[in-house]
Amino acid sequence: MGNAFEDTIVSIATTVNNGAISIVRLSGKDAISIVNKIFAGKDLNKVKSHTINYGHIIDSETKEVIDEVLVSVFLNPKSYTTEDVVEINCHGGIFVTNQVLKQTILNGARIAEPGEFTKRAFLNGRIDLTKAEAVMDIIQSDSVNSLKMANSGLRGDIKELIDGLKEQILNIIAIINVNIDYPEYDDVEQLTNEKILPEILKIKKEIKEILEKSKSATFIKKGINTVIIGKPNVGKSSLLNLLLNENKAIVTDIPGTTRDIVEGQINMSGVVLNLIDTAGIRETTDVIEKIGVEKSINKVNEADLILFVFDGSSKIDEYDKYLLEKLKDKKYLKIVNKSDLELKIEPEILEDAVLINTFDKQAIKKIEEKIVEFLQLENISENLNGLITNTRQIGKLNEAYNNLNEAITTINENPYIDFVELPLTKAWKNLQEITGNASDDDLLNELFSKFCLGK
Repeated sequence: MGNAFEDTIVSIATTVNNGAISIVRLSGKDAISIVNKIFAGKDLNKVKSHTINYGHIIDSETKEVIDEVLVSVFLNPKSYTTEDVVEINCHGGIFVTNQVLKQTILNGARIAEPGEFTKRAFLNGRIDLTKAEAVMDIIQSDSVNSLKMANSGLRGDIKELIDGLKEQILNIIAIINVNIDYPEYDDVEQLTNEKILPEILKIKKEIKEILEKSKSATFIKKGINTVIIGKPNVGKSSLLNLLLNENKAIVTDIPGTTRDIVEGQINMSGVVLNLIDTAGIRETTDVIEKIGVEKSINKVNEADLILFVFDGSSKIDEYDKYLLEKLKDKKYLKIVNKSDLELKIEPEILEDAVLINTFDKQAIKKIEEKIVEFLQLENISENLNGLITNTRQIGKLNEAYNNLNEAITTINENPYIDFVELPLTKAWKNLQEITGNASDDDLLNELFSKFCLGK
């Protein structure tokens, strides 16, 4: 960070709104001296770490009192950033909080960049990248399960998982290097491609399992984009209103009533469903309805889950067949509505379908159970520790997986063991980038720590 890393930074750490309390946070080598200049109370240079100190913030020029405060002091290295950190707990008015902030800036602090406190915690070695990203995940959590996963990341479960994979790869790289550079040592295991191939296959299998679990875990974190689709007048809007427990969508007996996308959100078994009710898809000459139909088709292409609603009181027609053709390569759940009427729909549609009527409150439970089964969420919800949902982390895991495939191809095509080291090193670096930087020096340091050959 250069000189910027020497700055003492400041920011309002709480929501900028009227409330009971606001916190102005400083971090850096001058944090204590800056606050000392505007604090009427104990000499903060002499207080112990992790203490709360009563006093007043004053204008450093006029000496007038701005606010009655509690000042918390956290001395390095036992703070969030490992630097000296001071938190000024003031009354939660917007004006008074900004006045306190202003005084810290006038006395030498710099406004922090977005995320700079956590960035300093990472650069100072207190947390790795997975923990830094978990901080934001905690802030953005909108369900019990997404919060559990975020806390798992902050606890270090993801780091531990990645470190285990790195360790396995590094062991292979280290032994390859020793075999190449120190063949005269009797105690060095003589490796061949046949010996290291099973080890690489084992690591590859572990990464594949992590990636497969990450798909369902991502649903828990970000929610499931769920599109309700069907021909006009089958009860899509009624289903949306039932799930949301509110009359958000207009419901009539007139086909084509829903002209645009209607959205809502529910929490179902700890997973958020981002519900989208679409215009009924059919051929139409109505210009406005046609636009709605086009939007519906676009939403279908973006969906994680499709709820395909049928009218159980009638046989399927050309519109149903048109939709079935559109969805033949997509993942959808069949919802057969109007079960309170005589069922006339074809038996093959009823197969694996949820049979409901939208006037029955028990229908929600039926749909919920089917969605959990359909997306295989039950096993994920039981153990949320160490699940990876961060897009950057998943991308790096995929790269490492591809590197291992490259290593396997190299083994199959080349008899020389040293050729496999390059793709393995790439895999190690991609995993290292999940938790932090992956320079050649990082690899060498870990590599040399493994062996003490020749002292």
